[in-house]
Amino acid sequence: MGVNADGEPVDTEEAIMRATYRALCKHGYANLTMQAIADEFDKTKGVLHYHYDTKEALLVAFLEYLLDAFERNIAVEGHDDPVERLEALIDTLLFGPPERTEFDHWELTTAMLEVRTKAPHNAEFRRQLSRNYETVEATVIAIVEDGIERGVFRDVDPEQVATLLLASINGARIYQVTLERDDVAEITRASLDAIVHEWLRQSDSTDDESR
Repeated sequence: MGVNADGEPVDTEEAIMRATYRALCKHGYANLTMQAIADEFDKTKGVLHYHYDTKEALLVAFLEYLLDAFERNIAVEGHDDPVERLEALIDTLLFGPPERTEFDHWELTTAMLEVRTKAPHNAEFRRQLSRNYETVEATVIAIVEDGIERGVFRDVDPEQVATLLLASINGARIYQVTLERDDVAEITRASLDAIVHEWLRQSDSTDDESR
């Protein structure tokens, strides 16, 4: 995909996805229309309909686009230690990637929440969200399994650990954008840090001597 002199995408489908994101953040799912998306787009509504017959078809493509971007941003390469990899993943899931991306993390969380509310009645949304969950779950499981094999983590059920961590993280993100308080993610991060270091991490002689 190329960009113009202002850094904006010149690929039409990429531009449509960016416009959909802006419109969804501005209007919410319930008030999102093809015209609202076109208003954020430098081409006519007819161009949108040329690529996507209906708003639902566009939103299915948009959800896939968002989830692909999300999965790219949860990479935890560069950390050999399983504890560091798990902590880096938790931080990224809670607060977004350390480097700046094209999306504001909390705006993106709100947009995703809007889409998630429709998933119980939309099989395609559920399929995409399930794929995303399974990808992140597999990442957590792989880190925990590696930590167990290397004697860093206790001999626990990696799938149960993944379920606990992801349920906590997803709940924190939802509360962060829906409550009149901005400390939920930070409090959850501290709680998960305690889980990793006080429960999941294997005690060794150095730890025992320091207590």
